[in-house]
Amino acid sequence: MTQAIDIENLSHQYGERLALDGVNLQIKAGEIFGLLGPNGGGKTTLFRILSTLLTPTRGRVRVLGVDPVDDGASVRSRIGVVFQSPSLDPKLTVLENMRHHGYLYGLKGALLQARIEDVLKRVDLFDRREDRAEVLSGGLQRRVELGKGLLHRPELLIFDEPSTGLDPAARRIFWDHLESLRTEDGVTMVLTTHFMEEADRCDRIGILDAGKLIAVGTPDELKRSVGKDVITLETQNPDGVAKQAQEAFHVVAQVIDGTVRIECDSGQDLMGQLYARFRDGVTSMTLASPTLEDVFIQRTGHRFEVAADA
Repeated sequence: MTQAIDIENLSHQYGERLALDGVNLQIKAGEIFGLLGPNGGGKTTLFRILSTLLTPTRGRVRVLGVDPVDDGASVRSRIGVVFQSPSLDPKLTVLENMRHHGYLYGLKGALLQARIEDVLKRVDLFDRREDRAEVLSGGLQRRVELGKGLLHRPELLIFDEPSTGLDPAARRIFWDHLESLRTEDGVTMVLTTHFMEEADRCDRIGILDAGKLIAVGTPDELKRSVGKDVITLETQNPDGVAKQAQEAFHVVAQVIDGTVRIECDSGQDLMGQLYARFRDGVTSMTLASPTLEDVFIQRTGHRFEVAADA
């Protein structure tokens, strides 16, 4: 399978702050690839580089075989971009927003009209084409943004936090449209996200933290890399409980944000032993199979933190 994106030793600095640090990544044509990470992890910086908005400090990038620094116009003509911040004019109708976006790509006349009708039907908005953007729900507005990105029939779609501001139901509908586009048209999609459930729907994901790409693989591959059950204990004395658990049961117990986290091969058996020993000093105990957050914690030693305004 050919590569839609090829990144080698990519770094970028904002003054003294290193936002990307030696990133190497290949994204296959036709896949949905997610860049998962907390705020400040480097996702948006990478998004801006791939969409030709930012020139990297160091490294090599190829988007659809083209260097976005040397030939940004060629890259922009072949990609669709959906930004995190809304780009709709609220006072214009859906149809008017689409028409003005088409003009930017040199589309006009009967061709533009046919493209708009096709795209609006794909995203289930043809019946709302005369509605002003300001009266649409957040989920419908996001689908208009998706339609704009598809208007010039790009080979690659790049999204920056596409589900921000959407409720869970609207997020699921939006994702159904993305998967339909990939299946029917073979469009490659790259998205940044801080939603674990969104990353779980990608073909592959790359986890970014503090500018470093710390893991790449399918969601199942990454969760299997943890390979163990995860027990979490809440207690007023996490350091003491962690130390006693390690000494008594020969396990590795981490204190993460005031809770005790233990990875083990047989979680149910260990839960009973932990309860018998610590039931008077532990307020809650949970047992779970590995999640993408467990992958993040295992690789970084800290929790996946997202800012409150996200």
